[in-house]
Amino acid sequence: MALAPYAAHPHRTRGRRYPEPAPQLRSDYQRDRDRIVHSSAFRRLEYKTQVFVNHEGDLFRTRLTHTLEVAQIARTIARALRLNEDLCEAIALAHDLGHTPFGHAGQDALDECMRPFGGFEHNLQSLRVVDELEERYADFPGLNLTFETREGILKHCTRARAAGLGDIGERFLNGHQPGLEAQIANLADEIAYNNHDIDDGLRAGLLHIEQLRGVALFEDHFREVMARHPRLTGKRVRYEVIRRIINRLVTDLVAHSRERLDQAAPGDIDAVRQAGRPLIAFSAGVAAANTALKRFLFKNLYRHHRVHRMNVKTRRVVTDLFQKLFQDPRLLPPRARLPQGADEAARARTVADYVAGMTDRFALDEIERLSDPRRLP
Repeated sequence: MALAPYAAHPHRTRGRRYPEPAPQLRSDYQRDRDRIVHSSAFRRLEYKTQVFVNHEGDLFRTRLTHTLEVAQIARTIARALRLNEDLCEAIALAHDLGHTPFGHAGQDALDECMRPFGGFEHNLQSLRVVDELEERYADFPGLNLTFETREGILKHCTRARAAGLGDIGERFLNGHQPGLEAQIANLADEIAYNNHDIDDGLRAGLLHIEQLRGVALFEDHFREVMARHPRLTGKRVRYEVIRRIINRLVTDLVAHSRERLDQAAPGDIDAVRQAGRPLIAFSAGVAAANTALKRFLFKNLYRHHRVHRMNVKTRRVVTDLFQKLFQDPRLLPPRARLPQGADEAARARTVADYVAGMTDRFALDEIERLSDPRRLP
């Protein structure tokens, strides 16, 4: 399939931080994808919380399964719009590499601990992982990904932080947009987590079909399913409804984005960046319906008392880990030790890198090792 002129073309990439020979047998964006899949941070996603902590059930989404769902949706949209599937996939696979254990509760706790030292934000941490923290290559730190993949990883950033990020932060200072593949990965993330959170919430018994029928996006497709399959029961009902919601969101996104692209007629990816608004977007009606679904989930799932109770416990784990390691850096393992003379801010960032890189179960084991004299160090 020939790429559209405004797609990201690998032979016109803005390159890597450290120059390398062109890859053989694959494009630069395929090389990015492969480096991400083989990274340690990617493997750790299997044991990091999405909404439900890993030990709460084997079938709930983890960061890894969420990431794979985002990549699948992003590739479908990219192909329909003649954009670069490989770049979409690379961005999708890397977008959560910097997430802490225990999901957003862990991020909030680490951000609070790091507030005197610039804070913590998982998008910035994902970029830090691929730029600095992965240790796999002799010639450079990190994974040395292309500019376009790194641009897509950094979905949002304050102007103050952007000022220190060089070329990757310029668009936040200039009011520019990222490439279309980055825009797709961002919305594919939203489509994936809204719909798999419905599934996991129903599976856990925290949400109920009758509640969800008050949400127009769910009710429309529930009625459609029951009209077509009046005797259908159990989990097949929720699967049928959810897949229809995903299909509606994806098809609307593709159709409305085509309209925007036809109107803007960007000649290349640089014209996309200067378009003044995102060119990948839902129609107004579907955007409003999707926002209503997000609000429902925020109120009824993410603030559910069972989720809140687990969040309180896991926030405490992350906070205690940070404080113990920050107060006594000799507790850090050799691979995370600070060089002599490191100041307080560098010490805090090193501890944050170590804690953010933990899986849920490693964090629980580590706090026990640090706190219980009966456990071996």
